[in-house]
Amino acid sequence: MIEKALKGEPRYWAWIFFLLSIIGVGFGCYLYQLSYGLGITGMSRDVSWGVYIAQFTYLVGVAASAVMLVIPMYLHHFKKYAKVVIFGEFLAIAAVTMCLLFIIVDIGQPARVLNVVLHPTPGSILFWDMVVLNGYLLINVIVGWNTLLADKKNVPTPGWVKPFIYLSIPWAVSIHTVTAFLYAGLPGRHLWLTAVMAPRFLASAFASGPALLILLLLLVRRFSKFDAGFDAIQTLAKTICYAMIINVFLLLMEFFTAYYSHIPGHIHGLEYLFFGLHGHDNLVPFMWTSAILGVLGIFLLLVPKLRMRYDLLAVACGAIFLATYIDKGVGLVIGGFVPNPFEGVTQYYPTFPELMITLGIWSIGALILTILYKIAVSVREETA
Repeated sequence: MIEKALKGEPRYWAWIFFLLSIIGVGFGCYLYQLSYGLGITGMSRDVSWGVYIAQFTYLVGVAASAVMLVIPMYLHHFKKYAKVVIFGEFLAIAAVTMCLLFIIVDIGQPARVLNVVLHPTPGSILFWDMVVLNGYLLINVIVGWNTLLADKKNVPTPGWVKPFIYLSIPWAVSIHTVTAFLYAGLPGRHLWLTAVMAPRFLASAFASGPALLILLLLLVRRFSKFDAGFDAIQTLAKTICYAMIINVFLLLMEFFTAYYSHIPGHIHGLEYLFFGLHGHDNLVPFMWTSAILGVLGIFLLLVPKLRMRYDLLAVACGAIFLATYIDKGVGLVIGGFVPNPFEGVTQYYPTFPELMITLGIWSIGALILTILYKIAVSVREETA
């Protein structure tokens, strides 16, 4: 089926060339980082995780969201998802690949990745994060490719694939739970020291991932003959709405716990993000933009007449995707490090090479997703 990705209209190849150009620039910046060191980034002694880990954290959630299609389809036989579940699995493949790349660029020297394998430490959350991420990538490659191959041949999915499908359900939850434990297990960072970190991660993941998937399906609908189906998209939109409501509820519980208890350490992180702390308020506009976009997205998805319009549905999904991205892909990591445990404030600003490396990895993910979606759409058009 790979040959289907080698055929396309001029705009398809223009998009591929555009992505390759950005990847080239990002790779050049990475070579500069590789030779000079992480000193080219905006990270410091006080802020040792920056934009790389922030993107990693957010994309793990996007990858985990595929389970919101797999559960209804394979456990509850919701056949309306039959045509779209493969797109969720391919989105997970691209997202996990980007996660692994962000880890590689963050550790400085790629050879250090081998230390996790050569010197395994089961007592470390990082060790288990490596296990679940690589395992989830392998599971989705096996399930996605063989499912699509069976559809192309118009035969049932092979029986030996079914255990991998069912295994992917708890595995999807595990990848974001383990990622949350990376944060919640650090006692010196009060913003992350909360028992609801994992539930918050999962709720935001089940909103952001499907929101991105709907945007992609609407793009596919516009530029090809494939239509995911009105009922499938509307059902997925309801899932996004409820997940986002739960995410907002859990965030409000964080505010209640911090401010009602009057524990300064718990208050400072939220205060820095939403109101500014000691005159440092560079993230305040972003966080309130995230809050406004989140409320807007929920409103548009709650009202059936608004949700059923594809243009407003796209606006709602875009708003929720951006809201969760700002919250978890920007504010979470930076807000946890600023202020530091000594109540000092060290600002973090990503540098140009850092941003270009980040953009390059996103382009790699977009390239993988474009190729996989091109194959899937071609097969769907043939079988239709």
